[in-house]
Amino acid sequence: MALNNIQTTINYGHACSTPAVPGEPALAIDNLRYRYPGALHPVLEGICLEVQPGEKIALVGPNGAGKSTLIKLIAGLVAPPTGSITIYGNPAGACHHRVAYVPQRSDVDWRFPVSVRQVVMMGRYAHLGWLKRPRPEDHTAVTRALAAMQITPLADRQIGELSGGQQQRVMLARSLAQDADLFLLDEPLNNLDMPTQELIFHVLEQLAQASKTVLVSTHDLGILPIHFSRAIFLDGHVIADGPVGSVLTAETLARAYGVHLCTEDTVNPTLAALAGK
Repeated sequence: MALNNIQTTINYGHACSTPAVPGEPALAIDNLRYRYPGALHPVLEGICLEVQPGEKIALVGPNGAGKSTLIKLIAGLVAPPTGSITIYGNPAGACHHRVAYVPQRSDVDWRFPVSVRQVVMMGRYAHLGWLKRPRPEDHTAVTRALAAMQITPLADRQIGELSGGQQQRVMLARSLAQDADLFLLDEPLNNLDMPTQELIFHVLEQLAQASKTVLVSTHDLGILPIHFSRAIFLDGHVIADGPVGSVLTAETLARAYGVHLCTEDTVNPTLAALAGK
């Protein structure tokens, strides 16, 4: 689903007072099934997941596995599926400020005429609604988010003037300004320079330490053992889910990617090494 402009990459609404239900998981998905209108077959089927506050999880799988669709379903950006999605004990969409979504860069129209500061302030509209003026605390949240992503000097620049790495920092700053509880990042590391990748991982670690929940889709298997404690392998259904050391195996990779590894594997030694071979 292509997003027409940068505004549509976030759910807006009035501030929500619906409290999180004590003891409930950050995210619970039960028997989710989703088929795009007009499609013959579902892109996702039988998805059951439970994610606790403070987890930092990698969502992994081949192209077309349904990773982006799953993230957009959780964020409430596509039509509701069959099955249920609850966030901190409430139905998905009941309280938009609790979920922050960072789309793939290709899903954003970077020609939209707004400044970096204005984009980051969009994260606050999930609390305010469109018709209210930002309060002092909203400006403070934006200032903190700009500083956290090291883009304060870019605050008055137009987003179309930025590099790809700078644009990704802006989108993450917007989610930080939102002060959400559940962060959904769709391929946030694609084609980024190393300093930006390191900064993003540092921020994600801080979020997890603050009991925020982070779900990141990625194709980079090499970062799993370094930056995540749990991985969910997806290919229309959940292939494997658990601690990275337990699920990052030759069997899982064969089921997800059709790559069969053995100790003599010379075709792709990197995958062999990741699979523990």
